[in-house]
Amino acid sequence: MNENLFASFVTPTMTGIPVVLFIVALPALLFPSPNRLINNRLVSVQQWTTGLILKQIMSTHGPKGQTWSLMLISLIIFIGTTNLLGLLPHSFTPTTQLSMNLGMAIPLWAGTVAVGLRHKTKASLAHLLPQGTPTPLIPMLVIIETVSLLIQPMALAVRLTANITAGHMLMYLTGSATLTLMSINSMAALTSFTTLVLLTILEFAVALIQAYVFTLLVSLYLHDNT
Repeated sequence: MNENLFASFVTPTMTGIPVVLFIVALPALLFPSPNRLINNRLVSVQQWTTGLILKQIMSTHGPKGQTWSLMLISLIIFIGTTNLLGLLPHSFTPTTQLSMNLGMAIPLWAGTVAVGLRHKTKASLAHLLPQGTPTPLIPMLVIIETVSLLIQPMALAVRLTANITAGHMLMYLTGSATLTLMSINSMAALTSFTTLVLLTILEFAVALIQAYVFTLLVSLYLHDNT
């Protein structure tokens, strides 16, 4: 049992060296590369799922936005597999670290803004001032829209961190309650264990949904700037 409620969110170390890089690279082993002319069933399902997701995300983008296809599909696969990694026993979820999520959100957001300023300079700057704004409110609205633009990467990172952390904490509390109730009331322990199983299934869905939401929001930011 963990020493405290937040022990599972601490970056693991080995001989004093953080091993988070090895953990982040581990999900790549779940995607075998075909070494034959004919793909097996697993690779075929992966390719079909990847194509379906890519078509859904990039359906509204033009030629410039579609150049980000590889980046976005790699992002959703990476976040999804990393989220699922944390559901394994005695594992660690890198996406519970706000610093890592900010490290993904800020460069992607900055890239979409840079694309917009390069290809649609007037349209990008026009977002800072809605059409028909009264003259006395122009300075205030420009400041508000600028702040709203700057907090977009923070919102991306905090949303992912909060959802994954909250789910893991709820599973931890339910599991601890199940272990405690086993020696007190078997019926209550069974009920708590059933709740834990349902929460685990829900967390599988949340892990994939949050990866899709993160990537979809990046795609929407890109769409507004291309």
